Amino acid sequence: MSAAASDTLKSSQLALTIGALGVVFGDIGTSPLYAIKQCFSVVPGLDITHDNVIGILSMVFWSLTLVVSIQYITLIMRANNNGEGGIMSLMALVLRGNYKRPWARPLMIVLGLFGAALFFGDGMITPAISVLSAAEGLNVVSPDFEPFIIPLTLVVITILFTMQRHGTGSMGAFFGPIMLLWFSTLAILGAINISHAPEVLALINPYWAILFIEQHAGVSMIIFGAVVLTITGGEAIYADMGHFGHRPIRRAWFYMAFPALVLNYCGQGALLLEDPAAIENPFFLLAPDWALYPLIIFATVATVVASQACISGVFSIAKQAMLLGYLPRFEVRHTSNKEIGQIYIPFFNWFLFAAVCVLVVTFQSSENLAAAYGIAVTMTMTLDAILLIVVAVKIWQWKPYLAGLLIVPFIVLDAAYFSSTSLKFIHGGWLPVMIGILAFFVMATWKRGRDSVQTRLNQETMPLSLFVNSIGASAGQTVPGTAVFMNSSLEQVPHALLHNMKHNKIIHERNIVLRIATQDVPFVEDAERLTINEISHNFYLITAYYGFKEQPDIEQIFALCRTHSLHLDVMDTSFFVSRERIIPNRDNPMHRMRQMLYIAMARNAVPVTDFFSIPSNRVVEMGTQVML
Repeated sequence: MSAAASDTLKSSQLALTIGALGVVFGDIGTSPLYAIKQCFSVVPGLDITHDNVIGILSMVFWSLTLVVSIQYITLIMRANNNGEGGIMSLMALVLRGNYKRPWARPLMIVLGLFGAALFFGDGMITPAISVLSAAEGLNVVSPDFEPFIIPLTLVVITILFTMQRHGTGSMGAFFGPIMLLWFSTLAILGAINISHAPEVLALINPYWAILFIEQHAGVSMIIFGAVVLTITGGEAIYADMGHFGHRPIRRAWFYMAFPALVLNYCGQGALLLEDPAAIENPFFLLAPDWALYPLIIFATVATVVASQACISGVFSIAKQAMLLGYLPRFEVRHTSNKEIGQIYIPFFNWFLFAAVCVLVVTFQSSENLAAAYGIAVTMTMTLDAILLIVVAVKIWQWKPYLAGLLIVPFIVLDAAYFSSTSLKFIHGGWLPVMIGILAFFVMATWKRGRDSVQTRLNQETMPLSLFVNSIGASAGQTVPGTAVFMNSSLEQVPHALLHNMKHNKIIHERNIVLRIATQDVPFVEDAERLTINEISHNFYLITAYYGFKEQPDIEQIFALCRTHSLHLDVMDTSFFVSRERIIPNRDNPMHRMRQMLYIAMARNAVPVTDFFSIPSNRVVEMGTQVML
């Protein structure tokens, strides 16, 4: 490799590493704003003594080490689906395995979907608690600012969600440098204060964590639930792996994020040993008086970056669920010509905005929100670990005892975190669980209803081969042009084709049945995108394969058809699609409430022609009524 090429590669890797700081570690990087304060305030009357401070810091250090450094960075990031991560990718990877038990695959789907559903709850709480905790820094300056904290938080959140329609492309280049400066600030503030009480560096000795648990056996689980706040964002590390790759993420964590977080938590501990009254807000009190206003502004910017990454993650999960058939089609806008992952979904954006505003107004403080935070994260971590052991055995072909030896301890650890956060259930922890259950219910209902409708439609049609051989070639009048019939199956005659012949008595001179198939991989190479079969003269079956992170596009499909010697012109093609009018069915075992929910979602789903970018002036819709 030439020197110039080597320098270019190093520059690219450095850019990816800095970018990972901005996108991947935004959530966990803003945890110091509220985590230590919550650890001491969650149990009223907990004394700020040497043993207690070092014990809690040791719990924080080993949580970051075991969960983030080992479980996620070292183990779970090995389970990449063609370079992509996240629980939906993990579920798709798990489903490649062969299962003898008939209940095994449905169980894997349930675990993956519920984990994705919990991510929606996390996406609502993260912007609320992050921005609110930054604004609360004004209390340190003066208690007179108290009435302005909620309005300021709502203003920042409004600006944040309003910016989403412009995409993260224009802002993405700034995320990395901002968070690089943020982590540097965390490290500097922590290091300065450590010098006042260097004994806090004893946190690396697990003896102090064990001693604290022994001395506070009655409340240690409650405090453990607050310590979890320091590792929120672990799932985001895995979910955003596809944007940067595992090496830049690992470098960003071990070289910058991890040391900066440990130094800052140590600095807050040293401050508390020196001045226990600093528990009022140990993060902002790390800074000298002259730096308070700049630090508050900087913290607000950092929380916006962290929230931005979380919101983008919700968009990505929602799109993956749509393409995998677990959510109806929503409008998806691509905000970048270069990065396929940069999307904007208006419905989810404004739904999240409303939910975040309600959370801020309802809970009023980051301390109250902290009671609701963590339970969804720890449940998702547990599900990740369970799915990982399945991947290790079924996909990597590990011996079961080896997989159990390496992964089961993390399942136990995650279950302990979940147990500790579940103690906060009645104090607000019910909220993300309820959101997760509702999101899972919606996805399961859509999938069940969609399968039911497809079964009904298949019962009312006929095999495509029989149609082409006995009817298609001679029925009706042949008219010039190309007709494309979109269908989910290449085995059955599309309803739009049957209705076109029934009502218009015509068939086009060239007919194409097009199926869009979503694969269990994130991306599909163009060379493997299409399969084209000519089953009779000028009657084609085309399957277009897309990954669950891609957006199907008709123009792209037609361009690839030309490479297969099938020349198609969108403006000389009529697209026939079926529009089903779905009515409830008493004989359907699905509960009537779920039937009505599915019907409502189906009526409000974005038309398939818009979702696949088909020109509206080339579309012919053929209506049909379907009993659910």
